[in-house]
Amino acid sequence: MSFIRNHGGVFHGGPTTDHHLPSKRKLEDSGSLIDDSSDSNDLMSDLVSVRMRKDEGGAVNSWSPIKTPLSPLSETQSQRSLSIWPHLQFFVRMMSEGNTMVMHAFPEDSVKSIHQRIQHIKGIPIHEQRLIYMGKQLQFEQTLAECSIQNDASLQLVGRMRSTEHPQAWQVMNDMISVVYRMCRGESLPNALKTVKGLIDSYLNMTPRDSDSALGYFQIFMSCSAPAVLVMLYLSPFTGNKDCADSSVRHFVNSCRSTLSEELHSQFALVVLEFCKLLRRLHCDDPLYMFCRSTLGSLLETDCVCCGTTEEDVKGLILVQDIFPFVRELANSLLSDLDLSLESPTYAGHLYSDVRDLRAFLVPLRSGISVQQSLMVSATDEERHTDAMLTEEIENLHFLYIELLSKMDECLKKVDSSLADQEITEWDTPYNAWSQYLSILKELHQISKLYDGAEEELWNVLTRQRSAVCQLIVRYAKRNDEHHWILERKCVTNFESRRHLALLMLPEVKDDYEELHEMLIDRSQLLAESFEYIGRVEPESLRGGLFMEFKNEEATGPGVLREWFFLVCQEIFNPQNALFVACPNDKRRFFPNPASKVDPLHLEYFRFSGRVIALALMHRVHVGVVLDRVFFQQLAGNEITLEDIRDADPHLYSSYKQILEMDPGFIDSDSLGLTFVREVEQLGHREVVELCPGGKNIVVHSKNRENYVDLLIQDHFVTSISEQVSQFAKGFGDILSNSSLESSFFQSLDLKDLDWMLHGSEDIISVEDWKAHTEYQGYEETDPQISWFWEILGRMTGEKRRVLLFFWTSVKYLPVEGFPGLASSLSIYRSPEHEDHLPTSHTCFYRLCLPAYSSRAIMQDRLKVLTQDHIGCSFGTW
Repeated sequence: MSFIRNHGGVFHGGPTTDHHLPSKRKLEDSGSLIDDSSDSNDLMSDLVSVRMRKDEGGAVNSWSPIKTPLSPLSETQSQRSLSIWPHLQFFVRMMSEGNTMVMHAFPEDSVKSIHQRIQHIKGIPIHEQRLIYMGKQLQFEQTLAECSIQNDASLQLVGRMRSTEHPQAWQVMNDMISVVYRMCRGESLPNALKTVKGLIDSYLNMTPRDSDSALGYFQIFMSCSAPAVLVMLYLSPFTGNKDCADSSVRHFVNSCRSTLSEELHSQFALVVLEFCKLLRRLHCDDPLYMFCRSTLGSLLETDCVCCGTTEEDVKGLILVQDIFPFVRELANSLLSDLDLSLESPTYAGHLYSDVRDLRAFLVPLRSGISVQQSLMVSATDEERHTDAMLTEEIENLHFLYIELLSKMDECLKKVDSSLADQEITEWDTPYNAWSQYLSILKELHQISKLYDGAEEELWNVLTRQRSAVCQLIVRYAKRNDEHHWILERKCVTNFESRRHLALLMLPEVKDDYEELHEMLIDRSQLLAESFEYIGRVEPESLRGGLFMEFKNEEATGPGVLREWFFLVCQEIFNPQNALFVACPNDKRRFFPNPASKVDPLHLEYFRFSGRVIALALMHRVHVGVVLDRVFFQQLAGNEITLEDIRDADPHLYSSYKQILEMDPGFIDSDSLGLTFVREVEQLGHREVVELCPGGKNIVVHSKNRENYVDLLIQDHFVTSISEQVSQFAKGFGDILSNSSLESSFFQSLDLKDLDWMLHGSEDIISVEDWKAHTEYQGYEETDPQISWFWEILGRMTGEKRRVLLFFWTSVKYLPVEGFPGLASSLSIYRSPEHEDHLPTSHTCFYRLCLPAYSSRAIMQDRLKVLTQDHIGCSFGTW
């Protein structure tokens, strides 16, 4: 394949590249030069010129000098040629071979004489030849003058249709080109669009589906200059031609995408690239150009289209340099859109499509640049000079990065100031400019990894604009997006944004009842029956959501489900069930019990436990338990350090710390008598476990004590519970949208974040805050019953308030945000029941039904009954 370097780019030639072709080429038959340069800006003229001078040389999409042997002349013609130059010079394009002949003749010469000369040169029998000019076949008996052949005209030769490879494909393409030429001349053809589309379908139907055989068909399509011909039709001034061309090109592109296998997409991408090069000279906002550019980007984004960086890269069907112009174009358009978004954030324009297409083109571009940069490290001076133009483009991408980053800094400042001015409500539409900011930042993050210092520049901007970044995450980060990159440095996020990103890894709870996993559970068999419903089913059935009902109880709905989550987690983490152990200094914190193996089903229960915790997070229920740091670090795939075990086992933490801080001389004296072993209690008896091979004989001293402590921590807090942690993680991963994200989920959070997500607020419930977020139905705020209620509530202990809140809402621990974090406001409803009755609740709607008690004392007595755990944590029976 031949290439031309010019203007900083290596490219597969194409009829309308932005680079200038060599201005002159030598003709072997006459020694004269053809001047390819033109001052005309008319694309139609350029396309016709391309068809006259383009030479495929048997290769797809390449340019080379026109090679034509001397055309044999008759004796008379030879004599005349000695005295004068022939009156006509014209070009004959060999459609079956993809090269071009330059021929000379007199206007009065016959078409048949031209056929005879072609037979003499190419050996193609006359009866297999057809000459096409301006869409019409030339007749043997006509003269060139009668056919209106002009100087420098371009004729198409269809030859060897019977003997050439793929003759039917050549025939179909020739028929399509003939139809298009007739339309470009202004002929009105009935059903022209149907005819062109039909020929395209015929061509694609005969194209083989395996890559080797299909290559020839793509070569024919390119050799025939079919893309140039269709673009010529698109530019044609005659009515209907543009629409016909637009529809035909889209039909060809869409049909190829839907019918061709992925292994053929590299060849298909070359054709789309040709369309893009032809169309981009019109205007970057041309609809057909934007369609082809977007298609090319989506093809390049996949792994099935190869891109190369050098001429010798035989796998690189599309060179990286071909991609740069599109990246520059899209980046410039993006900058313009961002400027407009500063004036009006509701502006969307082409922002979404520009970001999408830029992302697609950047995928192979970044890969190509990374390869090139690695090659440049060991390159010779000559190789560096050869790649100087590619290096220039690499630098240009860096300049674009700096410009885009600077513009995004401005945009983030605007977001922050708008939030401060509370202007966000009127701008908060799903498809505004702000919704694309995170995608742009992600692409900048990817580019930044290519250049020294660029990544720090990006993080400095994000840190400086932290408030705006967090708001964008919460408002616009979607479940199908990939925003995990931003958690590489958690300092640019806050709890709210990290929680949002983590929860996006979990499925969305479905609204359709039929998609929910139904459970009917006996309270007296809560843990065992919950295990059967959750632990013994396929994960897919749980990802839609849960519908919960207790046996012999009339309540159903979200409130019942919230209560079940709370109660089943209390059972799972109950130390009496031997699955988890509470931390001595914080009874809310748990880590796996190394002795859980006494139960043969313990590993299945750990997987069940992981599923329950993931489902609780998915349903956003606070269950009142938190994980110990040792447990959390292992779920996140992190190493366990001495400081991590502080809460899990304060005694061991203190002992290990003393060993590390003891005087070296004392340790070396072997006064402690320590060796690399640990005593472990197994089912009532103690046994000695070596921490490393031959550990019994290795004495602990000042130089190896750190290793000794590390091995103790590893054996006691990692090895002893590795199976339990692994099964819990698998169960958690069963619920995630992608099970491979189980480590990523925990890595995206701080331990405190997970505490707040699982346990909720640790503060005593504020009565004033409770009151501010409660509405009344049938009562007025000034009614005595309402005044008594809040007065009684204010005198309750923190735990009694939680029990009453749980009775009211099935929520015992509020979100970190307090009452504003609940799904809706609470309400007190005036119940028609007699004051002998206790209050009732509709937990799904956060509604407390309060009878109109006649005195404060009666109300206090009734509420006292409700705040007993066995009453506040159950529903009425049948």
